[in-house]
Amino acid sequence: MFELNLTILFASVVAGAAPIVLAAVGETITEKAGLINLSLDGSILLSAMAAFAVAFETNSLMMGFVCGAIVGALVAATVAVFSIYLNQNQVAVGFVLTLMARDLAYFIGNPYSRLQGPQVSPLPIPLLGEIPLLGDILFNHNLPVYLSLFIIAISWWYIYHTPHGLKLRSVGEHPRASYARGINPQKLQLLYAVCGGLLVGLAGATFSLATKPGWGRPQGAEGTGWIALALVIFGGWHPVKAAAGAYLFSLLQVLGIYFQEWLPSVPSQVFQVAPFPLMIFTLIIMSFAQKESVLIWAEGKSRIKSLLAFFSGMAPSALGKPYRPD
Repeated sequence: MFELNLTILFASVVAGAAPIVLAAVGETITEKAGLINLSLDGSILLSAMAAFAVAFETNSLMMGFVCGAIVGALVAATVAVFSIYLNQNQVAVGFVLTLMARDLAYFIGNPYSRLQGPQVSPLPIPLLGEIPLLGDILFNHNLPVYLSLFIIAISWWYIYHTPHGLKLRSVGEHPRASYARGINPQKLQLLYAVCGGLLVGLAGATFSLATKPGWGRPQGAEGTGWIALALVIFGGWHPVKAAAGAYLFSLLQVLGIYFQEWLPSVPSQVFQVAPFPLMIFTLIIMSFAQKESVLIWAEGKSRIKSLLAFFSGMAPSALGKPYRPD
């Protein structure tokens, strides 16, 4: 019985983390190029609303996901254009956009609140889904969950093992040096802002069409964008580590549900809020692990040094500093 519960627990974690993984990896790609998109939280809500509304009206889940991705890309492109070409503060623009997108989502989406609409069905993978334990945990989900797993692998390969990924990292680290080598930093930053926005939009669509089907107020996706932004830092601007943080956050959320059953005397709000301060505590530990004094102390201690290496990660040198041609 314990084995069955454990399988259900980890399967729930993988499924629940899918939209967070998409958003965190998308923002990692954007920030790797040197641009901060602070509009994630509002963008996820607006994409979730648009995806549900379009899927409801057209009775097409594919159209819903496409619309959600386009909305996320448009919001990200707005941040990029204002920052790169209009010389506006990208943090301020992103913050204003997240508030505007959130209010716009609830205003436009009001007619669709609490309606029963289409939702993604599970799609077990033949043969793989029959593997004991692993099959139930990884291969008995729906397409957005499989997409989130695929995105982790493909983004890691693209960023660190392709010439295009090298250009992406060079723009985020040394845009002037990239320009000297014939690369246009502004065009690449805009491109990867849109790419990251597409994944954020898919995260919103995954919420309303798969993870928490439907649209309402509150939607249940509130705060996810801020968590995704924190996970980028938690992951040291590395897509695999950011995804690992997403699964940790999902695990804390799922455990909160179990704790509500085991400790009924404790107010349920405690377990709903608990994952957020726990993630902040993790970020504090990560910051502590990167201190020079701690790294010096860890010299000669191989296991501790390996653990600290996992938490290490430096922000791209040009992050938040848009390139200005001379």
